[in-house]
Amino acid sequence: MELNVGSNIFRNANGVLTLHGKEQIVLEMKADHTQLLLTMDLYDTEGSHIAHLRRNSWAFNDKNRFQLSTSPVALSLFSDPVWLKLTDTETGDVLLEVSAVDKEKVQVLRGKFHTHKGKLVEITSHYCRIIGSSKKFCEVADVRGGAVVIG
Repeated sequence: MELNVGSNIFRNANGVLTLHGKEQIVLEMKADHTQLLLTMDLYDTEGSHIAHLRRNSWAFNDKNRFQLSTSPVALSLFSDPVWLKLTDTETGDVLLEVSAVDKEKVQVLRGKFHTHKGKLVEITSHYCRIIGSSKKFCEVADVRGGAVVIG
């Protein structure tokens, strides 16, 4: 799949986003292309593991702090856009917003969450950065079936 993260384009990606050497996000398209599936580990500013989402189902979610919203299951990808949004119910912040352009192209539109090291990750339409570490801006790369690595 092509994975767009902010202004960065990663071709031939397997849907995995690795931050500071750890797989933190996995994006998949359901086999019938009607729904995006998200697997993600969520951490606080100290790097404590506070939630785990596995293919849109919560394995655990400390104090039900996070909420996942998804587009209704469509009859086909071409009838309505397929999207998902992960929010923090305490702050109202959008942690991750993703949409599918087509069955092989997924866009991470925005994000604001922490890595397992407690570092803040920001994804905007212009860049993807880990505060105090690395920043990717308008990069185009072929990851040859591998993960997108940041940091």
